[in-house]
Amino acid sequence: MISYIFRRTLVSIPVVLVVAILTFSITYIAPGNAAFAIAGDEATPEDIEQITEELGLNRPFLVQFGSWFGGIFRGDFGRSLFSGHTVTELISNRIEPTVTLTILGLLLSLLIGLPMGVVAGWKAHSWLDRVIMFLSVLGFSVPAFWLGFMLILMFAVGLRWFPAIGYVSVFDSIPLFFRSMTLPALSVAVSGAAIIARMTRSSMLEVLNEDYIRTARAKGLLEKAILFRHSLKAAALPVATIVGLLLAGLLTGVVVTETVFTIPGLGRLAADAVVRRDIPVLQAVVLVMGGVIVFTNLATDVVYAWLDPRVRY
Repeated sequence: MISYIFRRTLVSIPVVLVVAILTFSITYIAPGNAAFAIAGDEATPEDIEQITEELGLNRPFLVQFGSWFGGIFRGDFGRSLFSGHTVTELISNRIEPTVTLTILGLLLSLLIGLPMGVVAGWKAHSWLDRVIMFLSVLGFSVPAFWLGFMLILMFAVGLRWFPAIGYVSVFDSIPLFFRSMTLPALSVAVSGAAIIARMTRSSMLEVLNEDYIRTARAKGLLEKAILFRHSLKAAALPVATIVGLLLAGLLTGVVVTETVFTIPGLGRLAADAVVRRDIPVLQAVVLVMGGVIVFTNLATDVVYAWLDPRVRY
């Protein structure tokens, strides 16, 4: 197991390097110039040229990339072109809302999707199965931003159970944290729960037709034990893949949700950086999100090997 994890980690290192090269290259060749955004509409060509010189934007590609990449190894992502704060400081201040939103969304997806998938596979082709599959199709068909607005309209404006916007840190107040994160987490969990439910149903249908399941029923085991102790673990490999992809997607795709609910996370930081052409911030956020995806894929492979030792061979 240790050697398997070590080999998979070595394979992931070149991927991270490629992500870094692509991140810098795309921002370098993108049209426009950050100096225009900093100088303003009334700036003269001399002002723009001076800002470009100060920022080093007129240096060759390899020189800029070498300076940026060398700073990454030192833990220095540079400074924001607008706020003047270090990029590391900006990311560290924004990472908590994104991580907590992702974790809560994933937990809700699992709590909702797994039981639905197990029941749908157990009661395959029944009316209950059809209802669950209809809800699943509806769940991943509804746009996240529309669902967010509907949740705000119903539970924040209408019933006034939860706040419409804003974020309260878990370190400030746990009850207020859960009140502020319930609607955003639910809006990102619906599509994930739908995908998990469909994948779990498909895997359960295959496992429930195996000989050892029929033997377990013949021995008189309770149906609950058959479903959750024997069948679900055997059907967990495809579900683990979906959960890994879902985790990466939630971490890197919460821009819309954070914008709708005014959550100061990495998604809004990236969106603001795009609008302002704050290149150092944008490069750092994209690189961090790319690294998260690589790490998530690595963790998924490790879970694969833990669930099924044959994978490592």
